[in-house]
Amino acid sequence: MANDAPVTLAVIIGAHGVTGEVRLKVFAEDLSVHRRFNGGALTLKSVRPGNNGAIARFAEVTDRNAAEALRGTELTITREELPPLGEGEYYHADLLGLNAVSESGEPIGTIVTVENFGAGDVLEIEKPDGKRFMVPMRAEAVPSWDATTLTIADGWAE
Repeated sequence: MANDAPVTLAVIIGAHGVTGEVRLKVFAEDLSVHRRFNGGALTLKSVRPGNNGAIARFAEVTDRNAAEALRGTELTITREELPPLGEGEYYHADLLGLNAVSESGEPIGTIVTVENFGAGDVLEIEKPDGKRFMVPMRAEAVPSWDATTLTIADGWAE
């Protein structure tokens, strides 16, 4: 992933109440560690858990109409604002678009989605013919990856 590409941490899915709060679909573990989003256009004042996501208040949004106007807005930060990764850790944004190859180096496809249904991350890979399959992001299925390529263990590619 390019270091200057914005990283989406949440998306506004609607208004909450009449005072300008918004409902969020959150893609980060802790959104509250960040205060400025979208190049400083939005300043987070507070965030709390809500049904199916979170409820947030931004300094620049003071009523329901302004909150509704933001529906669909992605909340982004720069890559440099993300905390450093530990050994074996990754950001979903870094996996998207990677080339998937077999252990022998044969092309398999491209990572198009990273999902988590509760038991860990699952990669969706699109083959050149447009068909897709899923692989768990575990060592036995994905023995290695780097900035350009993700290796799928033999027997996991359909």
